[in-house]
Amino acid sequence: MASETKHHFTGKEGGPIDLREAAGWTKNYREKHPGDTISHLFGKEILHNILGQDGCVGIRFYHAYDHSGIKHIIIVGVTSDGKELLIEETDVETTGDHKLFGAGDQSAPCPGTPGCPSGVLSGGN
Repeated sequence: MASETKHHFTGKEGGPIDLREAAGWTKNYREKHPGDTISHLFGKEILHNILGQDGCVGIRFYHAYDHSGIKHIIIVGVTSDGKELLIEETDVETTGDHKLFGAGDQSAPCPGTPGCPSGVLSGGN
């Protein structure tokens, strides 16, 4: 029986990208998806909350659409063995809704919210 090699994340995944390359890639996206959301801003509080969880070495980003067809990014903390740090709580007393803590959305999409970028990555100057 072949042994399964497990991948371990270190927290050093990802790296810098050349500005011209990044600008070219974002331009490609804007040209292929005119009028679509081009970016999402997450504040440092949610990022710190997710990264501050015990065992968290990074953040995984999920592309998503809500039931109205609006694009979102869902972010969730990940451990070194790739497990997602999801904590579900139920607000039984008031709504019965389930909420994920350790995951985030409610970002500020652009276009669509004040303060959208106008720099080289968004097609501005």
